[in-house]
Amino acid sequence: MVIEPFLTTTALDELIAEFPTFDSGQSANERGEAGRKAVRPDLPTIGPAYQRFDRPMRDREFLALMSSVTSIPELLYDPDYIGGGTHENLDGQELDTHVDFNFHPTRQLHRRLNLIVFLNREWDESWGGCLELLPDPWTAGTSVAPVANRCVIFETTESSWHGFRRIRLPERRDLSRRSIAVYFYTKNRPTPETAESHGTVYYQRPLPEHLRSGHTLTEGDAWELETLIARRDKQIQFLYHREQEFSEAIRAITSSPSFRIGRALTWPVRALRGLF
Repeated sequence: MVIEPFLTTTALDELIAEFPTFDSGQSANERGEAGRKAVRPDLPTIGPAYQRFDRPMRDREFLALMSSVTSIPELLYDPDYIGGGTHENLDGQELDTHVDFNFHPTRQLHRRLNLIVFLNREWDESWGGCLELLPDPWTAGTSVAPVANRCVIFETTESSWHGFRRIRLPERRDLSRRSIAVYFYTKNRPTPETAESHGTVYYQRPLPEHLRSGHTLTEGDAWELETLIARRDKQIQFLYHREQEFSEAIRAITSSPSFRIGRALTWPVRALRGLF
């Protein structure tokens, strides 16, 4: 769902004026690498305009309205803004197609709804950075330009794939892709829609279609190939380390005294099962 305009003109002006400057210390990605995207999850502390924006996000009347509009009952506000807050993406940044993490990491709530408000007074679709909403990573979907005061609301599901293509801005230092992201949760979720807890799942973009046999590589093509290969190498490395952490966690559980006692107490039952 796209709502435009979402804010009053005054509220929009104040949010744009108070938008935090890019902080490289806030730009680490999931692998701990510094990038060209900065996130400020401490939304209410940024300034008075962001305090005023935060108030309706937690207001029961607004949450009830969102529940009514989306048919998702009893939506809950996240005071921690996990993964949310202000997002700023600089020239050259992109966001691979992905589905979001599905549980709040500390509150064990089901993530249900994304609300994104764009704060870019000037944006041309030729610059990239348009939000893409896809049924799956291989099928074209809907594209939404990140124009100021445009709000996009979509459900968080196992098939709510989204992302944006590389930003290519004119050579001006005052331009970047800016937005506010708010995520809402519920205590319960219909069983058919519930999946095991997982983090954000990315789909690496394929090679551009024009890179085919007979095509002469340009400097831009070579840069694109190097970038895609490096990104996939990093993703494989990330998955490898995550698998190691998972194996270590399993090893810690199976070697614990309580696990060994439990196995000793239940061996008669397991032995009987082996007979049938």
